[in-house]
Amino acid sequence: MSERNPIPLILTAIGSVIVTVAVLSYYGYMHIAKPEDALLLADYTMLKTVPGEDYKVSLKPAAQVAQCIDGVLVLFDTEQKGLTGVLVDNKKRAVRCVEAPVPGASLR
Repeated sequence: MSERNPIPLILTAIGSVIVTVAVLSYYGYMHIAKPEDALLLADYTMLKTVPGEDYKVSLKPAAQVAQCIDGVLVLFDTEQKGLTGVLVDNKKRAVRCVEAPVPGASLR
């Protein structure tokens, strides 16, 4: 019995992985996140509203817009197109929201 040379098999395996990763990233199935793509939860603070007490907020709006989708609060970034994310707490649990009915819409 002759001994097989393992080098061509190893090179084929490595090449297959490289080609697979390249094809998946080309078609958008794989995205490598950059640090600037992430927004830290620590960047957000909840202001508790107490009846009778005033609170101040900036007149300039944030760069993110929130929308309730399937009961989960989803943030869309207005400066970096295509950047979206789900708002989570420190235990990675999604912040839930209640979809409000459209004002003025009534059942007939």
